[in-house]
Amino acid sequence: MSADGTGTPVLVVDERRSMPGRGAWLHPDITCFELAERRRAFGRALRTQGQPGTDAVRRYVEGHEKHEQHGVTGSSR
Repeated sequence: MSADGTGTPVLVVDERRSMPGRGAWLHPDITCFELAERRRAFGRALRTQGQPGTDAVRRYVEGHEKHEQHGVTGSSR
């Protein structure tokens, strides 16, 4: 998690799993992402007040799904 220019907490994707601090696993599927967002799971998992911005994670998951549809494979972790 990071802060945008206004100080609002936002989620960032750490593909290499090397950033310090608390993280959360998410299956790279838009349905799973939307369910986590609806359940407000990100804020609870990261133990933060309120819900962080999720735009970067949404873009990542949508991009991952497009690659999967075109037969491009990679690590699912």
